[in-house]
Amino acid sequence: MKQVLVVDDSAVIRKVARRILEGLHFRTSEAPDGKTALAECEKSMPDAILLDWNMPEMDGFEFLCALRKMPGGAAPKVVFCTTENEVGHIARAMHAGADEYIMKPFDQNIVRSKFEEIGLV
Repeated sequence: MKQVLVVDDSAVIRKVARRILEGLHFRTSEAPDGKTALAECEKSMPDAILLDWNMPEMDGFEFLCALRKMPGGAAPKVVFCTTENEVGHIARAMHAGADEYIMKPFDQNIVRSKFEEIGLV
């Protein structure tokens, strides 16, 4: 069973994402910010990361850049999940190593579709 790390400062979003992902047969773990997520990745690198953009401590973009520099950090599929919808933000995230992009609010069909596109489902 593949492991997905859900990184979002909203406990509600983490809970919704966890339920959706577990319904798609993923194991899940959570982090409230990028700094905590990096520590989790150092312990055990997940197969995928569902990543918010705007968070305290370390935002999603900073986390992604740091992740991709870590040993094994190129492996996880990263899906940004955010309200940021400007083309520049999306391009910046993809250039930094994101694999896909989901707009909030999201549902199971959207998550399944994006995860299928990047080969996780």
